[in-house]
Amino acid sequence: MLKKHFWKIAALIAVLALGGAIYYSKQASEKANEGVTISSHIKGNPEARVELVEYSDFQCPACAQFYPYVKDLLDEHGSSIRFEYRHFPLVTVHPVAIPAARAAEAASQQGKFWEMHDKLFENQSAWSKASNANALFVQYAEELDLDVSLFKSHMNASLIDEAISKSFEDARTRGFSGTPTFLLNGELMQFTTFDEFRTAIEEAIAEAS
Repeated sequence: MLKKHFWKIAALIAVLALGGAIYYSKQASEKANEGVTISSHIKGNPEARVELVEYSDFQCPACAQFYPYVKDLLDEHGSSIRFEYRHFPLVTVHPVAIPAARAAEAASQQGKFWEMHDKLFENQSAWSKASNANALFVQYAEELDLDVSLFKSHMNASLIDEAISKSFEDARTRGFSGTPTFLLNGELMQFTTFDEFRTAIEEAIAEAS
C-alpha cells in the first residue's frame, strides 16, 4: 500500500515539475520577446528599380562564396539595386544555420543586422565547426559593441524563431531547394559562373537606366 502511494506521489511531483518547466520556459520566451521587432533586411537603394533578393543560409559554403561578390556589387552599384536578404536555413545539412540566423536577427534588434551578417560569412569556417557556436556569436556581438545581455536574451526570442521559420516556408512554397537562390526583379536567376551572375544584374541596371 505504501509503495502504491509512493509511486502516485512520485508521478504527481513529475507532473508538477514538468508543468513548472513549461511555465518558466514560456515566461522566459515572453521575456525574450520584449522589444523585438521583425523587419525586412534591405541594403542599397530601397527605391531602386532593380531588385535582387537572396534566399540564404549562413552556414552554406556556397553562400559564403557569393558573399564578397554581392558585397562588391552593392559597393559599386548600391544606388541602383534594392538588395534583400531572406533566411533559408537548410537544417538537414547545416545544423548551426538556425542559431546563426538567430544571431543575425538578435543583432538586428540593435540596428546591426548587416554587421553581424558580414561577420557570420567572414568567419563561417570558425563558428560552423565550433563545439559552441553561440559563444562565438556572443564574441561577435561584443566586437560590434552590442548590448550583450540583450543580444543573448533576443537569441531566445520565439518571435525571431517564427520569423526565420516563416522565411524558410516562403522559400519552400516557391519550390526552392538550395542556397543561395537569387531572384532578380522577381525572376529566378539561372547562371553557372560568378561572371554570369554579375553580368545579368548589370544588364538589368542598364535596362532600368
